[in-house]
Amino acid sequence: MELLIDFPGDSRVDAHFGKFTVATDQPPMASAPSPFDVFLSSIGTCAGIYVLGFCRQRGLPTENMHIIERIHRDQLTGMVDKIDLEIQVPPGFPEKYRDSLIRSAELCAVKKHLENPPAFDITTKYVDLQANLQPR
Repeated sequence: MELLIDFPGDSRVDAHFGKFTVATDQPPMASAPSPFDVFLSSIGTCAGIYVLGFCRQRGLPTENMHIIERIHRDQLTGMVDKIDLEIQVPPGFPEKYRDSLIRSAELCAVKKHLENPPAFDITTKYVDLQANLQPR
């Protein structure tokens, strides 16, 4: 997978891949979420994909079901040191599926990558600006 990251103006930084664009911005005049907020939201939405799939496979309704993601930061460093995911199920949700629902959320690929992070290789490269002036 390859993503193109560009700088459309002000403090915006956008990521383009396939037919999608993820817009990001920085406070105080943010017109989109910050890159880190997008990252944090990917944890909850990834878990949500697995929860949704679990429920669909079993014909369980997802109306009034939510995941609340709580971010806890170290007071000294400001770094995230804990993330809680609370799967809120509606009344009548079958008790026999509650533990399995949690296990399905734990399959989240974003969570698994945080547990075993990839290596990073950051480089620079000069590019021919005339060759890169092609419309998308």
